[in-house]
Amino acid sequence: MKRYAIYAVPGTGGEHDSAEARALKSVVDSWYARPDLQDLTVSTRRYGFHATLVAPFHLAGAHTEGDLIEAVQAFTNGRDPVVIPAPHPAAMGSFRALRAGGDQSELNEFAASVVREFDHFRAPLSEADVHRRRAPHLTWRQRELFDRWGYPYVFDEFTFHLTLTDALPAERTVEVDAALAQHFAGVAGVDVPLTGLTISVEPEPGAAFEVLAVSPFVHPLAHSFALETI
Repeated sequence: MKRYAIYAVPGTGGEHDSAEARALKSVVDSWYARPDLQDLTVSTRRYGFHATLVAPFHLAGAHTEGDLIEAVQAFTNGRDPVVIPAPHPAAMGSFRALRAGGDQSELNEFAASVVREFDHFRAPLSEADVHRRRAPHLTWRQRELFDRWGYPYVFDEFTFHLTLTDALPAERTVEVDAALAQHFAGVAGVDVPLTGLTISVEPEPGAAFEVLAVSPFVHPLAHSFALETI
């Protein structure tokens, strides 16, 4: 059965993307392709470049894939870009990611609104999923969020990050941190506008996630003008 996720993915919006977003995506793609680090990005590459907004879920009830795509398009239509402030390589526990810097209040509010807006598309987790995902190290608050929203790292527990590696063995951290600093030197710390939402799909359990649809933030007036000028 398919699983879907709603992600923030800079650089996948085509003509709607900024130069900063395209540059960041290009650098990340070349990072994932590095042969010397393939063993440390196996899971990361399966999920693809992304920041999780709505974690992978099965569709609830009578909802269809088309319903989800239409709902995301309606949500994004007319929105302004949301700035990812100064993303830079940093530690997230034992793995590494691009973390935002500076004032993240607008980004966090946007992420929370996405979780609320699309929760009704999410089927309740199965008992097996709960057992697999409800890690014993979660705090009381994270367990509360997991039980209600299917994911522990939302709202006040949310930290925007774009994953770059799997969990690193201790003996590789110095090597990887040095490689990250060098590889991302040209784009680290540069604000990146997020100009849309990406729906990704896992076609079958264990398969690599694929981009299903990208919904840009398009203002109706700008869209109307574009139609009139074609």
